[in-house]
Amino acid sequence: MSVENATTTLVVNPTAGRGRALKILPKVLNELLRGLPEGSLRVRQATTFQEAKLFCEEAVRTARVTADTRDCLVVMGGDGIMHLGINAAGGTEVPLGMIPAGTGNDLCRSVGIPLDPIKAAHVIAEGHLLKIDLMSVVGQLAHGSTHRYVGTVVNTGYDARVAVRGASMAKAWGSLAYAVAALAELRSFEPVTYRVRIDGEERVLPAMFITVANGGYCGGGMHVAPTASMTDGLLNVTIIHPVSSLTLLRLLPRMFNGGFVTDPAVERCTAREVIIDGDGLTGIADGEALGQPPLGLTCDKGALSVFVPNPDPLARRRKKRKK
Repeated sequence: MSVENATTTLVVNPTAGRGRALKILPKVLNELLRGLPEGSLRVRQATTFQEAKLFCEEAVRTARVTADTRDCLVVMGGDGIMHLGINAAGGTEVPLGMIPAGTGNDLCRSVGIPLDPIKAAHVIAEGHLLKIDLMSVVGQLAHGSTHRYVGTVVNTGYDARVAVRGASMAKAWGSLAYAVAALAELRSFEPVTYRVRIDGEERVLPAMFITVANGGYCGGGMHVAPTASMTDGLLNVTIIHPVSSLTLLRLLPRMFNGGFVTDPAVERCTAREVIIDGDGLTGIADGEALGQPPLGLTCDKGALSVFVPNPDPLARRRKKRKK
């Protein structure tokens, strides 16, 4: 990192990826320490979701961000701990580093962070920052909150039910859990009636699901918003209109490469504000429980600074030569 005497707080979920995070932690630490010769590294291993939340919030609350010192928060694990990281650092000047070690890693995919944990640690050590957008959600949300930041996608229909089922199957199926859950949910799912308002235009319509995306991926690599940008200040809305189970089954594999968007049943648009409501809907965000609709969704442009790969790989070499 370029700022001296900075403190990097690494919050780890050691059980992420069915224990993978704990196994690779020493190599990740070595990679980070190589890039922090003038700073300090503080490691917090969380045993519970609540403990991880407290560690992240403490790191941001006590961080020093000045012209001479830039403390940062780094989270390592799956999308759950990434979600905690963006909610702790979002709306502040504290940079966030993300090291994927889970089964989904959708936020890292969306940002463009390498899915190899060692390479992701190297990205943080290089110190290149990018301001990205976050989705801001308001409503009566899970755990008694009324506001939450979301990095990737808000799911509410068939996709939300798949996410809930997939989470319960993750230990047994790993990265295949979402696909297995999707097939299981097909047997009983029927279209639901949405009441939505997209940039002030109200609509009542049946749909298999409506996703609202800030990033491109959800469900362990499903490319549900292939044209999404995390720096344009816009949300991407995808509507799957009512189709047969057979048609939805045909679309599922194409969701992993984004090819499903050419199907006539798919409607897409961008928006600055979306309100989602409807009976029997469940909100899921970044793979975590979000709460029951109505949900108010907006894009908070440039709300978070994240470590990303340097777009100019020769920049650091030139900088070193000047020194």
